[in-house]
Amino acid sequence: MLGEIANALRGNENGNEWETKRLEKNEEDFFMAGNETGANPSTGSPQHVDRLVPMAHVADVDAAARFYAYLGFSIESQYTRPDGVTNFVGLISGGAKLFLALASGPIVPSQQAVLFYMYVRDVSRLRQALLEKGLEDGGLPPGWRKAGSEGHMPERNAVYSISYPFYMPAGELRVQDLDGYTLLIGQLG
Repeated sequence: MLGEIANALRGNENGNEWETKRLEKNEEDFFMAGNETGANPSTGSPQHVDRLVPMAHVADVDAAARFYAYLGFSIESQYTRPDGVTNFVGLISGGAKLFLALASGPIVPSQQAVLFYMYVRDVSRLRQALLEKGLEDGGLPPGWRKAGSEGHMPERNAVYSISYPFYMPAGELRVQDLDGYTLLIGQLG
């Protein structure tokens, strides 16, 4: 089954075929890490989900991987088509993983109906580092602005001011990535 997933990721919108590669053992380990335990004792189900890795469809996999490197992610696995276009990367940062796959159509930021929640030790330092990397300063995050004062709200490649919601009193940072996905980043402790 994992080989079928990898092969499907290497397909393209025109249905053209090219040589596919079965996953090597270490690549299979990347997908299956932590799923060796079998039955879920609390539900009696024969299998349980041990980890969930989100996969985002992006306009440019290489550019998106560089963006997520700003957040400490590195590439753990990568698949590039014979024409040189990267169509999948598996990213890792500590215990967090994220898959990025090449989208087959346009990416519309206002239609991204998912957000990613992450945790770091210092949101203030992260915000400053992202601004230094060239992300736009989005000002106050949506929902924290006064009615009628929305002004310019960037949809992509932006970092907003730190907010302090009741559930994250140490601080929370909102970031929009290159494809318009929302990243909420809470400060630990």
